[in-house]
Amino acid sequence: MAYQPTLSKFGVPLVAGSSGNGMLAPKFKHRFRVSLQNFGPIGSALDITRQVMKVGRPTFDTGEASATSYNNIMYFAGRGEWSTITLSIRDDVNNSAARLVGAQLQKQMNHFDQTSPLAGINYKFFMQIETLDGGIDGVLENWYLEGCFLKNVGYDEFDYGDATGYLDINMTVRFDNATQDQTIMPASQPPTAAGVLIG
Repeated sequence: MAYQPTLSKFGVPLVAGSSGNGMLAPKFKHRFRVSLQNFGPIGSALDITRQVMKVGRPTFDTGEASATSYNNIMYFAGRGEWSTITLSIRDDVNNSAARLVGAQLQKQMNHFDQTSPLAGINYKFFMQIETLDGGIDGVLENWYLEGCFLKNVGYDEFDYGDATGYLDINMTVRFDNATQDQTIMPASQPPTAAGVLIG
């Protein structure tokens, strides 16, 4: 009897009376990249990109309104709102990332002179979150966050009892809008068997 592969039968049957239709490969949490533009001083924010430890993905909440009638209540969608996300970075010994965070805070409000910018365009930055495929140039998904500013910045605490931990900086980012771009995997790395996970 010839060998018959079985992995394409894994997963939930999509039609009654059939076996599984194959499992799609998941996106992994540790394969991502964060890029910032117009963050801190004019120039590159690559020192933030290489120090990122964790970042949230956008969450959207649709507000609701209601209209009352004789014996019932009808609901309809109201204004939507994007929730804040958290960006966590390592605090490096060169203070490269910390200097950028400090410069961004100063753009939002000069704490020495107690002055603030004229408009949001003077301090808001752009944030891109990419879901990577594990290769060199494979991007599976893009999130573009516009109109960003730092709502909260928390500098990690010191601890004599922790001999292996390192300091980090946790930032809460508020943004105006987010758009999602689901890109196609590069032709050099085509999915196998129509996206079936085969090993």
